[in-house]
Amino acid sequence: MKQYYQISPKEFSRMNTQELRDNFLIETIFLDNQATITYTHYDRMIVGGVMPLKKEVSLPNGSLISAEYFLERREIGIINIGGEGSISIDGTVYPMANKDGMYIGRGIKDVRFTSNDSNNPAKFYYNSAPAHIDHPTVKITFADAVPNPMGDPLLSNKRTIYQYVHPKVCQSAQLLMGLTMLDPGNMWNTMPAHTHDRRMESYFYFDLKEGSKVFHLMGEPSETRHIVVSETQVVVSPSWSIHSGVGTGAYTFIWAMAGENQNFTDMDHIVMDNLR
Repeated sequence: MKQYYQISPKEFSRMNTQELRDNFLIETIFLDNQATITYTHYDRMIVGGVMPLKKEVSLPNGSLISAEYFLERREIGIINIGGEGSISIDGTVYPMANKDGMYIGRGIKDVRFTSNDSNNPAKFYYNSAPAHIDHPTVKITFADAVPNPMGDPLLSNKRTIYQYVHPKVCQSAQLLMGLTMLDPGNMWNTMPAHTHDRRMESYFYFDLKEGSKVFHLMGEPSETRHIVVSETQVVVSPSWSIHSGVGTGAYTFIWAMAGENQNFTDMDHIVMDNLR
């Protein structure tokens, strides 16, 4: 388990490129027949992935977080970005197609992942946050997610935000999670930028064409930096930081938030002229 400790704006302003990547970029999410786990000290969010090939893979045990089992005090949201597979949740099996999601509440003891075809494995990306209450397990197909079209092709930011773990779809203790797809020919997300000092956020980028990159912008509005991101990599965004990106082509990303509230519109918008 890798840990990402909290960084203040003062420390952030002094970092070079490699230090930024070491402290905010998660470069490896999927490993063959393993569950990866990265523990962030930003609202105790855990980020990881599971890519089963020819064998079943379970969630990490609870010893890494001093728990009897992984979801003893936590909830988790999962979205499959790969081939068809399934998730077994305390013995109940749920088939999972590409872009199907799952919310699993606190108290579930046994979570196992499988792929239908090892040549086209399922790739289960997950975010987990502490939970103070139990909520039911809910499978969220891509059709169940709530779409919110946004943007303007003239501004290169036409996109659709799909809300998965969200009060409009299912109950959760604090976790919010969804998927944003950019229309072909569009490259910008979340611009004009904003912060939300009540919640941290993570951005998992994928569906980049070969050779493409995303330039993820972060930092205080008055002193921004960027991280160059590749396919299936994650940027961890502190609550004080903007989180925006532009790609060399269209892409998709999964966002997840944890913190003080679940109000998706609780944002502090940044005037473009104030960005530096």
